[in-house]
Amino acid sequence: MDLGTVLSMILLAPLLAAGLIWMFARQRAVLAMTLSLAAAATILGLSLWLYFQLWDGTAYEVSMEWMRLGPLQLSVGFLLNDLSALMLFVVGFVGFWIHLFSVGYMNDDPARGRFFGGLSIFMFSMLGIVLADNLFMMFIFWELVGFSSYMLIGHYITTDEAAQASKKAFIVNRVGDFGFLIGIIMVYWTFGTVSLGGLQELAHHSPDSVTTAMGLLLFCGVLGKSAQMPLHVWLPDAMAGPTPISALIHAATMVAAGVYFLGRTFFLFTGEALHIISWVGVVTALCAAIWAFGQRDIKKILAYSTLSQLGYMVAGFGMGSLYGLHHGDGHGAALYYGIGASMFHLTTHAFFKALLFLGSGSVIHACHHEQDIFEMGGLYKKMPLTTLTFAAGVIAIAGVPFIGAAFFSKDAILYVAKMTNFPAFLILTGTALLTALYMGRLFVIAFLGKPNSKSAEHAHESPWTIVLPLVVLAVCSVAGGYAGLYPERLGVLVQNWVPLAHGSDHTLMLVISAVASVVGLGLAGLVYGFGSKTDRVEDKAPPVYAFAKSKFYFDEIYNAYVAKVQDRLADFVSFLDTLFISGLLVKGTAAVAGLFGIGARRVHTGSVAAYVWWFFFGLLLFGAFAGGFLDGILQK
Repeated sequence: MDLGTVLSMILLAPLLAAGLIWMFARQRAVLAMTLSLAAAATILGLSLWLYFQLWDGTAYEVSMEWMRLGPLQLSVGFLLNDLSALMLFVVGFVGFWIHLFSVGYMNDDPARGRFFGGLSIFMFSMLGIVLADNLFMMFIFWELVGFSSYMLIGHYITTDEAAQASKKAFIVNRVGDFGFLIGIIMVYWTFGTVSLGGLQELAHHSPDSVTTAMGLLLFCGVLGKSAQMPLHVWLPDAMAGPTPISALIHAATMVAAGVYFLGRTFFLFTGEALHIISWVGVVTALCAAIWAFGQRDIKKILAYSTLSQLGYMVAGFGMGSLYGLHHGDGHGAALYYGIGASMFHLTTHAFFKALLFLGSGSVIHACHHEQDIFEMGGLYKKMPLTTLTFAAGVIAIAGVPFIGAAFFSKDAILYVAKMTNFPAFLILTGTALLTALYMGRLFVIAFLGKPNSKSAEHAHESPWTIVLPLVVLAVCSVAGGYAGLYPERLGVLVQNWVPLAHGSDHTLMLVISAVASVVGLGLAGLVYGFGSKTDRVEDKAPPVYAFAKSKFYFDEIYNAYVAKVQDRLADFVSFLDTLFISGLLVKGTAAVAGLFGIGARRVHTGSVAAYVWWFFFGLLLFGAFAGGFLDGILQK
């Protein structure tokens, strides 16, 4: 069996599952779960077989024409290289365990068939992005991911919160995707192709063709999909969807698609564009870390944590690529440093953030859908396995030296930041401290101390279908930073990319991680207290808490813009449409024809005498015209 066949099977397996669910299993929950889980297992199994048996590590590209519109050729194809191979493993591995978790978590949901069908559609869409060999194909699957995200966020269709969140996610992403599409058109206009392999070759031989505007337009898609400022507002609201969706879409895969896209198209970004991208990531990482302190909802805290870590990835790509451009062999070094730092953190983040979201789902499931951390407390006695695995996730994201995966992947980003942009390095270092502090806040309040509510008192450990994925992901969250512990092929992919600090740099990174993680976690216990019933910062320093809770008023600003500007403009355009288009142009001409019709109807009275008079009037008019009596009037 050749690579093309295996890749086709990987891509089409979830689409087949979704089709079968739609036709036969929408009302058969067990069958829907079985089909979706089987598709996820197929993806993971074929991916691992591909790595260790079929693929020799060299780039593999195959393409076929789909349709032709004049000179424009649209193709579908696969591009398998180190980058897509690693992303394929992340999507397949994390996706399978989230599917298994969903079997237990969604057990009582009456719409399980629709849920698992949506999961399979999402997996199909995400795999299309991972494997696409050209920008047009990637954009098609990019939009399919947006559609499936809209459908899954709004799974609880009877709640207004889910309905509003799904619409917000869809609309905000379309704003970014508009610029993304213009960027793709600009790329085609400049190079005459959208093939990733062809574009890399052309960009290498004609670097002056790559412009800053082109890169920033493409980056607009990343702003939306990876929720970077100022298009970050949809991600926290998307927590209205089921918790497995938060883990799969908003932690491990979909939001990481933007970072993956940057790595896929690194050769289309100039130094000026990379500088802007770096600062967007730095600002997003810092602001989201601050906002996390103003949240009480366990999933919202993790949502802002995701925003912050995505900012780390984007900053790592930008500054790593700049470091490669300035200190290496051009784009070759940019590939080594920029993609290495960001993709390594993407991989470790997929493990520990999926674990944290699934752990929060286990807590919510056990606490009868309670999500306020101040209504929890004392869960370590009631849910020991969930507590231990969640603690592993906290240790991983905090970057505790040698036992937290982010210790290694964040260090790679901090290293390139230190070598490229020292102010950004200081901000990201401070953000690392804030990360440990707000995650420690979540853990000591929700899991330690005594129960603060009846739901916490009656909590119990979740079933094995929920706990087993937590255990597996906990192991990965601790071991994920050690490239030597990966299977040989995947270890090579990670290890060869990541720039390793040596000597004093290595010691500095070690000290920074140790201080940030240990101090942050320690301060959380001292400031907030184990199992606290109230937020002590809110009680003792209300302005500080209000500052974090405000989220810098982005939502209020957008809502005001929509209400005061966009809606008013829409009303004005609607008025013009009613007056001129529907009124004068459509109804106006219809009104003239109607008047003629009314006059004509008046002539048909049904009276013979009236018809005789009209007949004689017509004869007189005809005679006057024939005799020339009307010539003077007509000439005038």
